[in-house]
Amino acid sequence: MFPSRSIADLARHLAQHAEAVCRYYLSNGRRQGRYWLVGDVGNASGRSLYVRLLGPDTGKGAAGKWTDAATGGHGDLLDLIRHNQHLADVHEAAAEARRFLSLPEPPAVPRSNAQAAQTDDAKRLAARRLWAMTRPIAGTHAAAYLAERGITDLAGTQASLRFHPSCFHRSDDGTRSIFPAMIAAVTDDAFTVQGLHRSWLDPDRPIKALIPDPRRAMGMLLGHGVRIGFDRAAPPEVIAAGEGIETMLSLRQALPRMPAIAALSAAHLGALILPITVRRLYIATEADAAARHGLGRLADRARADGIEVEPLRPVLGDFNDDLRLNGREALRLALLPQLVAADARFAMDL
Repeated sequence: MFPSRSIADLARHLAQHAEAVCRYYLSNGRRQGRYWLVGDVGNASGRSLYVRLLGPDTGKGAAGKWTDAATGGHGDLLDLIRHNQHLADVHEAAAEARRFLSLPEPPAVPRSNAQAAQTDDAKRLAARRLWAMTRPIAGTHAAAYLAERGITDLAGTQASLRFHPSCFHRSDDGTRSIFPAMIAAVTDDAFTVQGLHRSWLDPDRPIKALIPDPRRAMGMLLGHGVRIGFDRAAPPEVIAAGEGIETMLSLRQALPRMPAIAALSAAHLGALILPITVRRLYIATEADAAARHGLGRLADRARADGIEVEPLRPVLGDFNDDLRLNGREALRLALLPQLVAADARFAMDL
């Protein structure tokens, strides 16, 4: 079991979830390329501190290493958690890291997680409050945005995609603006809302809002995802999983009966908790290196659980590119030979 391993092993485990760690503890920052940028270890807005999201497990350029250009501070993600949470020492930081990673505490560590649990509950509550303020997506500006990207069949999205006509956005300098937004529910295997993903839209055109970072997530995301086309009464045996919402919606334009999960990021794809009924998993690949890293980690975990894993490869950069530029029928024809025969008849409703 993991708790018997060293502090160094725990730091490496955090590094494998570097983006998820940053989104949770450094929520005022944002991803830029291979790095997460934020003001400081206390989560201030700005760009002085940068965390490497991708890299080897150890040595030069390792994932999870951070540097604060303003203060000269540096360390790994365990150090970052200790400073961010104002913890006394590395042992308290290790206990907090285990809580974040959902790992059991060692028997000798009696530290209470009551305060952390309250914080988690507050994040879930904030996400559920915003979700309660949304409206169905059909006929809205969000539906027009998706249609502009070739996504017109929204069957199976009633429980996962909605629209907010005036969703607040706060920029890095603290400026608050209001834009319409597509809101996606991030749920667990019991379909309970654990977080949300917001895509702010231009109020006059069916495109993303012309603002820095027009997509942000909130709530408790690790292990969960945006579920599309799931039937609560019939847990699926075959599903598809991938990173982006538009990617998985594009896939379902050609495979309308395939349940799909969008994990929202490469780090979260690697940490995705699969339904216990799944026996075959299709993973939507992308050209991005971070996405391939998350794909590999998810595939390894699935195979270890006895799940058959099959990749789905786009012709172009991703499946939305295939849909927009080549059309739905061409996408179906490209996917057909990549599916197990029985799944092709099921997913395409043949």
